[in-house]
Amino acid sequence: MSTRTPLMAGNWKMNLDWKQGLALVEELGDHLKTVNTDAVEVAVLPPFVDLRTVQVAVEAGKLPISYGAQDISAHESGAYTGEVSGPMLAALGATYATVGHSERRQLHGEDEQVTNAKVKAAFAAGLTPILCVGEPLEERQAGKHVEYTLAQLEGGIEGVSAEQAAKIVIAYEPVWAIGTGEVASADDAQEVCRAIREALRALHGDVVADAVRVLYGGSVKSSNVVELMGKEDVDGALVGGASLKAEEFAKIAGYQG
Repeated sequence: MSTRTPLMAGNWKMNLDWKQGLALVEELGDHLKTVNTDAVEVAVLPPFVDLRTVQVAVEAGKLPISYGAQDISAHESGAYTGEVSGPMLAALGATYATVGHSERRQLHGEDEQVTNAKVKAAFAAGLTPILCVGEPLEERQAGKHVEYTLAQLEGGIEGVSAEQAAKIVIAYEPVWAIGTGEVASADDAQEVCRAIREALRALHGDVVADAVRVLYGGSVKSSNVVELMGKEDVDGALVGGASLKAEEFAKIAGYQG
C-alpha cells in the first residue's frame, strides 16, 4: 500500500485575471469542505499575475489549497526581462514550480538542458518542481513512448541529488491527450508511470522511487479519475481545463468519495 499522498494539481494555463482567479479559489475552497483534504493534496497553478491574490485568499480563508507557478526562470535574478525567479515565487509562499510543460517545450523550444536548469533553480529556491514529461503522437504510434519519456525524465533531473529527487513531482502528460478530449487508458498511464518509477529506482534507489509522486495529465475529468487513480503508480493528476470549474475540480480531488 502506497504511503504517497495523492496530489491533484490544477493548471489554469493562460486563463483568469486576478478577480476571476480569486472567485475560483474561494469557490473551490467551499467545495473542498466535502473532501477529505487530509487524504489528498489539492494545488492550483495560476498565471503569475494571480499568484499574490491566490496567496491572500488561501491564507485569509485558511483554505486547504497549495499553489505554485506554471514556469520558473533558470536564473535567480538579473537582466532577464519578462522572467520570474524562484526566490520571487518563494516570497509569495508558493510550494510548486512547473517545469517543462509540453506547451513550453513546443512553443518556447525548451529542451532538457533548459528543464534541468529550471529544476535546479526550483530546488535552490526551496520550491518543489513539477517536471512534465510525455510523448507526442508519432512516438506513441512508433512504440517509442516509454523511451522518449524517460529521456526527458533523465535529462530533466541530471545532476540532481537523491535527496532532492525524492521531493520532485513527475507529471506524465502524453502530448496527444492534452486538451484534445483524448485520454490515455488507465493501463497506458500505468505503463509509463511505472517505467518512470523504475527509472528513478535505477538512478537513485528504492527510497527515492517509492517516495516520488508520479501524476498523470491529459484530459482528466471526474468521470475518468477513479479508474486512473486505481493504478498502483499513478499518484494524482495534473488537471487542465477541468480545474477551471471549481465543482468539477473538487470532484476530481474527492475521487475517493
